[in-house]
Amino acid sequence: MDVATARMRLESMLEELDRSIGVLKRDPVAPQERSPADAGADLNDADRTQAMLDVASRQRTAVLAALRRLDDGGYGRCVDCGRPVPEGRLEARPEAARCVQCQSKIERRR
Repeated sequence: MDVATARMRLESMLEELDRSIGVLKRDPVAPQERSPADAGADLNDADRTQAMLDVASRQRTAVLAALRRLDDGGYGRCVDCGRPVPEGRLEARPEAARCVQCQSKIERRR
């Protein structure tokens, strides 16, 4: 993927993530408008919302890091081993920082 296309895709992802995070941070229904019987559902909804916020925030951090790598000239190279990140991986996940092999090692440790 060429640098201009990568930058365009990453900036688009960043805008989308910022919108999503903004929506998730807003409370669509004020607590006084809900009945006391909905307290359990409120907790479950809050947990789900927090989990989605966590995922979106981590992805936003990854996108920002990819934009920095673009600026520094390191985009498309694995941050661990320095080998090229496969083109198909960057097409699927423009924010990818690692080659498949190094990413697999990271995921196995979790």
